[in-house]
Amino acid sequence: MEAGIDEAGRGCYAGPVVAAAVILPADFYHPLLNDSKQLKEKERYLLRPLIEAAAVAWAYAFVSCEEIDRINILQATYKAMHQAISGLKVLPELLLVDGNRFKPFKGIEHQCIIGGDGRYASIAAASILAKTYRDDYMQKLHQEFPAFGWDKNKGYGTAVHRDAIETYGLCRHHRKSFAIGPGQLKLQF
Repeated sequence: MEAGIDEAGRGCYAGPVVAAAVILPADFYHPLLNDSKQLKEKERYLLRPLIEAAAVAWAYAFVSCEEIDRINILQATYKAMHQAISGLKVLPELLLVDGNRFKPFKGIEHQCIIGGDGRYASIAAASILAKTYRDDYMQKLHQEFPAFGWDKNKGYGTAVHRDAIETYGLCRHHRKSFAIGPGQLKLQF
């Protein structure tokens, strides 16, 4: 039994990193299922309840921006992945991890697969859950901090987001370890 593992939000300026783990039945098929980045938002939200209903087991986990700053984004990503795996109601025999690195999970073999979210249904399903649950969270944060445009950019470093940081500075949901603060003052000659 295989679990697909993926994350969302690793490269964002703000908000948590979110990982998901999904075990799909061997016969699961949906024509839209693909890497979440290849899907429209509407398609991701259409697929999420279908994945959750059909999955043998699924779970997701958040690691906060404070924790990201404390342990670094790579370790925070591993932590979120491990928490998602621990949240599965059925333990898999193999972990299929999107990407090229993973911190081994005790007692379960893993394979890292670059571009796995476009090749394996369980990883694609995990990418959709991680992305949609993170997007939902960023929508809530947007209500509190609308200037950063998180309803649209979800915390990524878009021009709108960078301009807002220049104007308003960082808030408590920004990753301070990412060196994204307002630009340094320049000397006048």
